[in-house]
Formats: sequence, C-alpha cells, structure tokens
Amino acid sequence: MCGIVGYIGSQPARDIVVNGLKRLEYRGYDSAGIAIYDTEPHVFKCKGRVRDLEELVLKAGVDGNIAIGHTRWATHGEPNEVNAHPQISYKSTFVVVHNGIIENYTRIKRHLEGRGVEFSSQTDTEVLANLIEHLYLEGDLTAEQAIMLALNKVEGTYGVVIMCSREPGKLFAARKGSPLVIGVGEGESFIASDATPIVEYTQRVIYLNDDDLAIIKADEMILKTIRNKPITPEVKEVDLKIGEIDKEGYPHFMLKEIFEQPRAIHDTFRGRVLPDHSGLRLGGLFNSFEAMSKADRILIVACGTSYHAALVGEYVIEEYCRIPVEVEYASEFRYRNPVIKKGDIVLAISQSGETADTLAAVRLAKEKGAMVLGICNVVGSSIPRETNAGVYTHAGPEIGVASTKAFTTQVLALVMMAFEIGFRKALIDQARYTSLIEELVALPGKIEKALTVNDAILELAKYYQSSENAIYLGRGYLFPVAMEGALKLKEISYIHAEGYPAAEMKHGPIALIDENMPVVVVATKENTYDKIVSNIQEVKARKGKVIAIVTEGDQVISKMADHVVEVPDTLPVFAPVITVIPLQLLSYHIAVLRGCDVDQPRNLAKSVTVE
Repeated sequence: MCGIVGYIGSQPARDIVVNGLKRLEYRGYDSAGIAIYDTEPHVFKCKGRVRDLEELVLKAGVDGNIAIGHTRWATHGEPNEVNAHPQISYKSTFVVVHNGIIENYTRIKRHLEGRGVEFSSQTDTEVLANLIEHLYLEGDLTAEQAIMLALNKVEGTYGVVIMCSREPGKLFAARKGSPLVIGVGEGESFIASDATPIVEYTQRVIYLNDDDLAIIKADEMILKTIRNKPITPEVKEVDLKIGEIDKEGYPHFMLKEIFEQPRAIHDTFRGRVLPDHSGLRLGGLFNSFEAMSKADRILIVACGTSYHAALVGEYVIEEYCRIPVEVEYASEFRYRNPVIKKGDIVLAISQSGETADTLAAVRLAKEKGAMVLGICNVVGSSIPRETNAGVYTHAGPEIGVASTKAFTTQVLALVMMAFEIGFRKALIDQARYTSLIEELVALPGKIEKALTVNDAILELAKYYQSSENAIYLGRGYLFPVAMEGALKLKEISYIHAEGYPAAEMKHGPIALIDENMPVVVVATKENTYDKIVSNIQEVKARKGKVIAIVTEGDQVISKMADHVVEVPDTLPVFAPVITVIPLQLLSYHIAVLRGCDVDQPRNLAKSVTVE
C-alpha cells in the first residue's frame, strides 16, 4: 500500500517525483503530497489523485534538487489533506513519507504528549516524525542518530524516506517489512517503493533489506543497519523497460494486461521447456525437486487472486503428484499455530512478492523448520529473497489493481511444478509428459483465440451492467476460476458476486436465483460436464439467467444457456488459464460501462503491504 518516491541530485526534482508518483498511483490514491527542498522544505498536500497535487505544485512554482513524495492508501486517519503525507514534525525539523504501520504509535504518542509535543493529524506517521525530532532536539543528536534510535523504538512495519531541514543535502531511507529500492545514477539517486518510477533514469538499483538505513547525498550513499553496522551495497540491474509500464494505446492498464497474457504465458515457460518438448527445466527449483517429490504434504499460502491460483494448484498437484495439498489464506495462517511437520513443504504465492500476510507466513514457516518455496513475479522482492527457492513467473509489470496475468502465470507455474514432480515420481510416463508439454506450448495461441471474443463480451456486458448481484459456478479445476471471476467483478464494478462449486448451489445459494440473477457457469468439457449440465437445468428451472463459458462446438449447454461464450478446447488441467479470459473481459467491460475506474477501484491498492 502507498507509494513513495524520492530524488536527490542536480536535476529539478519536482517533475521527477510527481511523474514517479503517477507511476506508483496504483499503490494508493486517497491523497498525495510532496516536499521540495530549495532553501527549506516546501510541503504540498491534497486529498485526491496525483494530478490534483500536480496542479497545486505547478501553480506554486516551487522547485529544487531534492524532493520526496507520497501517494496514500489510508490506514490511520481518513483521507484528507491533514492526514496526507509528507508528515511534518511539530517544530518542522523533519519531513517524513511512510508506508507501513507503526503498531505502538498510541503508546509513543501518549509519551510524547506528556512532554509537550503537539499533534495535528490522526496518522501513525506523524508520531514517527515527532519521535525522531524529540530525540534529535532533546538528546543533541545528529539526524542519523535520531532516526536510528527512533526506528529501534518503533514496532511494526515501515518504508520511510526522511528529510531534515537542519541537515540539507541528504535524504534518509529505511525499511522494515515494506519495500524500498534505490536507483543509482551519476551524481544522483532515486528512491521508490518499487522500480517502476526509476527505470526511465537508471537500470542500476539497490534493494533495501529489513533494518537497513541509507544516508543518501547526490554523490554518495552510505548503507548501514539501524544498529549502526556498516553494509556494502549490492547494486543489481533491473530488467524492466519503460514501455512495459505505459498503456501503449490501451484505455486502461487492465485491458492491456488482459491482452498481454499470450506473451506473459509464453514468457513463463520460455527457456523452461526443452527444445524437443521432452521435459521441463525449472532452474530455480533444481535443488528442491527431490524434497518436493518426497514431501508428505504441501501447504500453499496466498491472498486474493493468488489464493485462487493456489486452489487450482491444489487440484493439479494432488492429481499429478499424489501429494496431499492444503491451501491457506496467509492472513489466517500467520495468526494460528499451524501444524508443520518434517517433510512438509510450504509454498508462498504473491504477484508483488511484498504481500504482508504472505511474507509473515513465510517467516513463520521458516521458524518452524519448513522448506519454504515461492512463486512470484517481481524480481528482487522480499518473498523471493526470503524463501529457500522458487519460480519467477516473468509476467511483466502488472499495474492494474485487479490481477489478470498474475493469475494465469501463477497457475502455469504450479502446473509446470506438478508435471515435473509427477514425472520424477514416475506417475507420468515420457509419452504423456511430452504430450502435456506440447499442449502447454500451444497455450499462447489458444489464449490469443480466446481474446477474440472481446467484442461479443462487450455486448454481453451491456445486457448485465445494471445487475446488483451475480453468482459464478464451476466444478473441479474450474471452481477456483468461478471464484476468481466473481472477485474480478466485485472489485472493479462493485457488483456483489460470489463464486461457488456448482454442486454447492443446492446447499443455500439456489435460494437467491430468480429472473434477475445472472449466473455465470464455467462449463468446458471435463469429467464433471454432465453434472454441471444438471446444475444449469436447476438454475433455468428457477428462471435464472445463465451465461455459459463452454468449449467451442458445444452442442448441449449452448442450447440451454441464455448466453454462450466459446473458448478453444484444451486439456482440463489448462482450462483455468483459458476460461478465465472471458471472465476478466466481462468484468472489465461491465465496470467501464458503469463508469468505474477499473485501474484504481475504490478502497483498493495493488500491493497489500500492510495488515
């Protein structure tokens, strides 16, 4: 949650930071602010979007060579100008932008108020700013010393960038549980929550680890821990092109990312399929397959869309590997006392690699001695760095808040893992293994074909744009797809929708069905096909409106449903990757027709880096 951008160097900082905030606005868009230093810090804040902040700053005409900015997703305090970041300490010595939650802020605030410190906002960030200043003034410390002391006193998570009016010419950046990356230029540095605002200026970056503190000047950077232990910075090359974070002619990032899925799927298996299609090479798991093959159980932890991908993974791994799988919401896993035994594998899935609950689950599993693996999209993020091994999906940047290509590439990564384990356990013979891989390689072309229904989906969306509720049904591999389709609809169009296993409809949801209830049924040719035909008949008997996703050439359901969307035929294991495409498009078009901001839906942010 929230986006941070900072700059120090010889260039005018204002436009660099404002444009960077625009690129990070998917992380939060309740309010925005910037502090620009010329001879002193000038702070501008407003409720609303970065474009509103830009107008405010341009009108003021202030610029300088140092600036820090923030786009907020509110946690403590309602979205307004007072609670927007940057937060300024009570005597204006320190200016702070912060992502995360200071959990003991109430106790610290009471302590400071007892010593005459005044507060103007409801934020935990102002508490941090005032704590730093109180230590700085009362202890006759340097800014660096005061920041280190304060960060050792706070509990919770933070990614912070700090400016001190009495020590101009430097910025301070620190992290614990909330990502920060520093871009290294020639006589300049860039700071951001992720690399997207940085890549147009430099490809060289430093990823901060937990408890790191960077003291940054235009021509120098010192890295140490908050306990004053020196660290040698490790500069890495980030593989991200500026075109990947632009809309490139699409009206929304979400639509662009839906149409990028043939390429994203190809990039997920590119270099991992042997030229003769006889096997897979998942290098990131090379030393882990023996342990995975012998595992007594695999626990998968994830949140949101990644959780739905994990549910597909449960079906796939149990079928092809014959290993019991349990899928857990990471947010629940971390707050109970899970039973993890020797021989268990814990697999964490996260698009961003920074999901707070999933990261906490990783740490809990490691504490209990489990081998922890990851599936992630963002190279260099926290989860890949904290797991024992894993697989990158290589989906490319996903800017739209509603995940699309993250789901399909995560599913594919899970499928490839299952195939490899099953083959190693001799549960899949060579002929079958080769045929499975050949179908995998054919997926990008089939997804291209699935995308050709876009215009037909737009017409369908016009019919259902005024609906208040919807039910999504699926069976087997397609039950998690129904859940994912319902999630997409509710999060971007604000229509209440729920996904169910089709057979569970009789155990409650059928009471909701009438002539006003659209029922989306994912019903491609699988071994449960006849069963789902019966479920559709039950819906039709109660006058429900059926939208069916079927295999092209279907002759049974196509005669029963009110609306039919055909997708290319594939093996059941790959059906989730193809059938989710029309559901993504349906949600997108309904949301646009309802006037919703599909890339930045209300109350949501892309990376949930706080609890």
